[in-house]
Amino acid sequence: MSKRYYDLNTYLRGIFGCRVQKISIDSGLSCPNRDGTLSTKGCIFCNAMGSGTGAHQRGIPITEQIERSKKVLARRYKAKKFIAYFQSFTNTYAPVDKLRRLYGQALAIEDIVGLSIGTRPDCIDEAVLSLIESYTKSYLIWVEYGLQSAHDKTLALINRGHDVKTFEKAVKKTRNRGIPVCAHVILGLPGETKAEMLETAKFLANLGIDGIKLHLLYVVKGTPLEKLYLNGGCQYLTQTEYVDIVCDFLACLPPTVVIQRLTGDPHPNELVAPQWSLEKTKTLSLIQRTLEARNIQQGCRYTDQSVWDG
Repeated sequence: MSKRYYDLNTYLRGIFGCRVQKISIDSGLSCPNRDGTLSTKGCIFCNAMGSGTGAHQRGIPITEQIERSKKVLARRYKAKKFIAYFQSFTNTYAPVDKLRRLYGQALAIEDIVGLSIGTRPDCIDEAVLSLIESYTKSYLIWVEYGLQSAHDKTLALINRGHDVKTFEKAVKKTRNRGIPVCAHVILGLPGETKAEMLETAKFLANLGIDGIKLHLLYVVKGTPLEKLYLNGGCQYLTQTEYVDIVCDFLACLPPTVVIQRLTGDPHPNELVAPQWSLEKTKTLSLIQRTLEARNIQQGCRYTDQSVWDG
């Protein structure tokens, strides 16, 4: 059964002709939403690990993180090439010289064919973009911006620390340099309706993004969201509700957008709720089956109403 969306594996095989896997890297960088520049609390869903592995805190250098992961991924997936994914916290939040050293350590390793740099749209400037652009002639480079929602009221509620306009400007600056952009979106944020989530899909569809990662809002220990959840201040989506929204979200996106993720990967020992978020294989299977049952696919409801002339 062929997938009804343009997944990352298909995209990478089309470029390199083999299995390519991302390797998550913890580079030890911080975040302005945690170090006091914007806030010390962070986004309400983010814990002290910043979606990372904790490898830097344990003293494991970038080169060792990559070499360890290469062995595992080559054995498990028969991967032959790899992309270094700077994942934890904000990976453009440092002086350019430091970023050059960090990125260079990853790119110097054999079979690393590109970088994927996770960051915030308020942590990018022309100097950093020039550095990132300098790699594009020899490597596949992506910048991943966390948006989470296209609604400023939601961004304020989750203590995101930036507005939608900031994201829009960052995307335009990045894509104007020929650097592909992947947007991160969380479905099920407090107070958002399904209609509002699909408005985020339509906003991104018409902004000209190149890829997207969809995440379920799940509750992890040690976060403001945990307190909100335990006090009855928010609910999580059921698996059926999530699958339904994902399918409609995909239908709103252009068929050329690379779907890099359709659900998250919570750490079992950190997860508070929902427990079904650990059922990744089942969730992906349900998405595929629902797309088939409803006879819809990525792009089937997309109409171009561009919000900028990019």
